[in-house]
Amino acid sequence: MVAPPDNDVLWARALHVTRNGSPALTGVSLGVREGEILAVGGPRGSGKTTLLRCLSGQLLAHQGEVWFNSAPVHTMGPLARERLRRDKFGWIDPEPRLVPELNAWENAALGLMLRGGARRGARTAAHEWLERLDIGDCARKRPHALTQAERQRVCVARALACAPTVLFADEPTAPLHRADRAHVLRTLTTAARSHGITVVLATHDAEVASLADRTVTLLDGRRVHTVHLPGEEAGPGGRAGATKSSRVTGASTASPGPAEAAASGPVDAAAPTDSDTEGRAACSLSA
Repeated sequence: MVAPPDNDVLWARALHVTRNGSPALTGVSLGVREGEILAVGGPRGSGKTTLLRCLSGQLLAHQGEVWFNSAPVHTMGPLARERLRRDKFGWIDPEPRLVPELNAWENAALGLMLRGGARRGARTAAHEWLERLDIGDCARKRPHALTQAERQRVCVARALACAPTVLFADEPTAPLHRADRAHVLRTLTTAARSHGITVVLATHDAEVASLADRTVTLLDGRRVHTVHLPGEEAGPGGRAGATKSSRVTGASTASPGPAEAAASGPVDAAAPTDSDTEGRAACSLSA
């Protein structure tokens, strides 16, 4: 067992997951830095949701390790992982899931109250986020009286009201129209940066992924590394530009590099270094 890098709030090594006899993840490794907005891209069925569920402790990989702030999530029992999700993590589903008996502000405050927070403070935080998401006037409405877009905004408010250390967002704008999507994404990314929240965002939309600090891409449960073509503009920190103008070629067994310190499995030796944030001329599928 290898300890993760100190500057990674989340770190995964050689995750393997099989579902219904088919591989859902095959040797995926990555690191997520504190305060980073990381997009996990790829087409539908590529393993994005499975990866987020493993990183958040909802699903235990059949092989591999997941660490949160140097604590091994993969060795925790069910109750410890549940407490971790309640106290440190936030989650947004692609479809709104609300408690039908509670009104909008109560749903938005639910996470805080489950942590044992005072009702008054939870209510204040819930109202603040509902206002920031332009649905403050819906605070007393129950889910059946809200549109699907309004219900999804309540879910976003619930996730942000808890001020989680890490927020997992699985296609969070899937049920929203373009204008609503832009506003929700702007609120989400602004809140993450202002409150120091680390975000892991699963999306198949290149426009959504472009708002992140960095993107990793999955294809058929494997991590894809891209070749950034000559002439692309470098992004923040010298990274190459958007992956939509990159070309994906070849396949090998490369794994994440120094900041993501990956290996190919429990009994394998250390693997080669990653190139996805360096813009090097190498491209592979990690094993």
